[in-house]
Amino acid sequence: MRQVRSIWNGAISFGLVSIPIKLVNATESHSISFRQIHTEDGGRIRYRKVCELEDREVAQAEIGKAYEDADGTMIPITDEDLAQLPIPTAKTIEIVAFVPADRIDPLQMDAAYYLSANGVPAAKPYTLLREALKRSQKVAIAKYALRGRERLGMLRVVDDVIAMHGLLWPDEIRVPEGVAPDTNVTVRDKELDLADALMDTLGEVDLADLHDDYREAVEEMITAKASGEQPATPPSPAPGAKVLDLMAALEKSVREAKESRGEQPEAKETETKAEVRRISPRATPKQTPGKKSTSTATKKTTTKKAQSRSQSATSAKKSTRTTKKTTATAKKTPAKKATPRKRTA
Repeated sequence: MRQVRSIWNGAISFGLVSIPIKLVNATESHSISFRQIHTEDGGRIRYRKVCELEDREVAQAEIGKAYEDADGTMIPITDEDLAQLPIPTAKTIEIVAFVPADRIDPLQMDAAYYLSANGVPAAKPYTLLREALKRSQKVAIAKYALRGRERLGMLRVVDDVIAMHGLLWPDEIRVPEGVAPDTNVTVRDKELDLADALMDTLGEVDLADLHDDYREAVEEMITAKASGEQPATPPSPAPGAKVLDLMAALEKSVREAKESRGEQPEAKETETKAEVRRISPRATPKQTPGKKSTSTATKKTTTKKAQSRSQSATSAKKSTRTTKKTTATAKKTPAKKATPRKRTA
């Protein structure tokens, strides 16, 4: 690691073990800063520190601190007043507990620092604490003082270095009242499935591959103007159509994410999703042509059987009636008597 100026020197208090360390910033800002100018002639606009009572500019050596009371009274506070306060962590990072990393709310995360061993004697206890943190898979919670106030910190291992994240005190985190939607919203399983599919399609990313596109655009614009050229006007992105259907928006997002990764959605998947969109929730499935309902077939079969039985009964009745008529006719017609033959002498 290149040499970085330390912003604080002290020691880590690990029980009865004291580890001399130097505190250096672990982050740096790459944002481009601008100066204020007078637009008519390009002159710099500067801020001067003026005393309101004397109406004159004062030097930095003449400036001190004060606390403004509710009635506007200024109560002077000197560095000596602050130095006499009983702060045990004025020059010590005092470890108070070891907890699992997931116990720390990311909302509490503040500035990040590297803790560097200060001198050869500090190397052994420094390495001991580092390896103990690694093996326990925990982080250390500590209290320390920086820039005139006591702070909360979290120590963890980054590569072979102990890093410290400044933490906000719990009472500095606002309660999220009135932030969540105040209406009852129901999320369907199909919507969750599509959201999961979108998450899987986007996949993971190496944070080292991410960069600040806006800063690069500002740098290119400054370079062009410095060389007297007209900055290139980037093409404005095409306005996206409003998608009122959440399902359609999720499906489109999954499709575009796959296309951006060089993948093509399967045809069956697309057709199925399109078919799901076309079918209304109230629509009833159509019956397959050529197939008759079981109930209808049963009714027709029953009807035919009934008709057959009726016809059989009718034929039987007619046959009975014919037989009766024949019998009655036979009874009414008398039998003819035989005529005697005459004898010849």
